[in-house]
Amino acid sequence: MKTLYPRLILKPGREKSLLNGHPWLFSGAVASVEGKPAPGDIVTAVDAAGRPLGLGFFNSRSDIMFRMLTATVDSRVDAAFWRERLRFALDLRRRLIPRDTTACRLVNAEGDRMPGLIVDQYENYLVCSLATAGMEQNRPYLLEGLQEIFHPAGIYERSEGRARKLEGLEERSGWIYGGIEAEKRIPVQENGLSFEVDVVGGQKTGFFLDQRTNREQVAGLSRDLALLNCFSYTGAFSVYAARGGARRVVSVDVSEGANAMARFHLEKNGFSPDRHPVIRGDAFSWLRETEEIFDAIILDPPAFAKSRKDIARSARGYKDINLQAMKHLRNGGLLWTFSCSNFMDEALFQKVVLGAARDAGRHVQLLKSLGPGPDHPTSLAHLEGRYLKGLLLRVSS
Repeated sequence: MKTLYPRLILKPGREKSLLNGHPWLFSGAVASVEGKPAPGDIVTAVDAAGRPLGLGFFNSRSDIMFRMLTATVDSRVDAAFWRERLRFALDLRRRLIPRDTTACRLVNAEGDRMPGLIVDQYENYLVCSLATAGMEQNRPYLLEGLQEIFHPAGIYERSEGRARKLEGLEERSGWIYGGIEAEKRIPVQENGLSFEVDVVGGQKTGFFLDQRTNREQVAGLSRDLALLNCFSYTGAFSVYAARGGARRVVSVDVSEGANAMARFHLEKNGFSPDRHPVIRGDAFSWLRETEEIFDAIILDPPAFAKSRKDIARSARGYKDINLQAMKHLRNGGLLWTFSCSNFMDEALFQKVVLGAARDAGRHVQLLKSLGPGPDHPTSLAHLEGRYLKGLLLRVSS
């Protein structure tokens, strides 16, 4: 069958993952490539018998040689194709995001069938990240579609990090159009609470949007509790706990800049940092040194595992921080514990936390498995995309 794009021919039997919906093919699955497609070009994946399987991004520089876009092999991947994908993503968010929330994820890469593209909305501004050679090549179409569909006041690009390097791409950041002064922050609402976002210098795209529904849960369970928020960053979990009626919230983070924002957010939402102190400190050391016992603790550390070779070391880190936290929970206390590492799956994370409970001499009841909010959709065939995993536990003696 003649195809619109060069053919990527698979080894016998290696088409099964694509047929099951997984969006990636690794280089070891590929027998040959017709022509000389450049990194980021569109190719047609075909099985060993020549039967077309789908269109996707090609990159010979990456271990992930093929990223699926569509099983409709006569599609043209052009401006109209990307407008349709962006509109489909927007339709989901319009249904999901409450009216008192002005910050959300609009595009979640493979979860929205746009591999390597992240787009976050903060009020009238968009922050985008392009992490694959294919998205880089389609950048003009994407920017045109974002402006046409969303009509933002400005678009800031943060195409940074390890993923771009693995694709053979240089980092790039800056305002594409519109914009605000570098020292200014964008005010947003989340479930009626007020925050300000630094899209230029903040972590990720400026705010941890993936935790929105988990923050809601914290608010619903915090009444009259003494709560500790470790790795508190700019204090969003702390603000929600205070809103939920916590009698005292202690926030601990190593960054004084983040702590200043946490105090600002508490005050902005009507809560006193005197009653809800924000402390500069390393969470591991602070937990070892404090004698205070809490009714609830939140652990939301940065990713300890940046690659597969880091898994063993990161498992030790997650075990240590959970063990220390469990020692400071009263009998029957609540623990929200999270991992945002792509390389630590849910089963391993649960095993690590269980090991921490055993070493701490505590019993743990699983109340709920947690993940990102629904504006961070994931394909059921690609659970690697569900990087945020969490547990709500009841900890007892």
